[in-house]
Amino acid sequence: MTARNTEFELGGINHLALVSSDMQRTIDFYSGVLGMPLIKTLDLPGGMGQHFFFDCGGGDCVAFFWFPDAPDGVPGISAPRTRPDGGELLSAVGSMNHVAFHVPVERFEEYRHRLRDKGVEVSPILNHDDSPLGIARDFDEGVFVRSFYFQDPDGILLEFACWTREFTDADVSHVPKTAADRTVPAPAPSH
Repeated sequence: MTARNTEFELGGINHLALVSSDMQRTIDFYSGVLGMPLIKTLDLPGGMGQHFFFDCGGGDCVAFFWFPDAPDGVPGISAPRTRPDGGELLSAVGSMNHVAFHVPVERFEEYRHRLRDKGVEVSPILNHDDSPLGIARDFDEGVFVRSFYFQDPDGILLEFACWTREFTDADVSHVPKTAADRTVPAPAPSH
């Protein structure tokens, strides 16, 4: 990547904090299935819950809170209902849509097979490009990232992705949409 931050020296994502309904099941999936080492565990003060951290590579972590009184997620609002290959990508404003983990391009297909062998349902491979549909049937020079999706035991949408080419100034060419472009009206501010 050639773009650089001129305001702050950021080294990536320190951690992304999600919410688990069952911390043991979360450990079984993230450490057992995905192989992420569990590197830090905390009991929150006053019986508020727990906070556990998993090393996802590159000095970055995926963390989970467990709260005894956390409400259940609402598919289609707090996260997508299914994987994108099921026709679902929508989630609410302010929600966490999915987490994409960078994997080496040369091991991408191997990792998909490995997850399937572990019993994880994975999407077909998506070759993301700049075509009107955003997906190429085949992996060609127009593809900028390859990915596939799967879900954790709580339905959190995850992705393994690999960049396939360098970006140029031509890759930033779209006019940003605004709140006025939404088809669902924004809620009125409360006074």
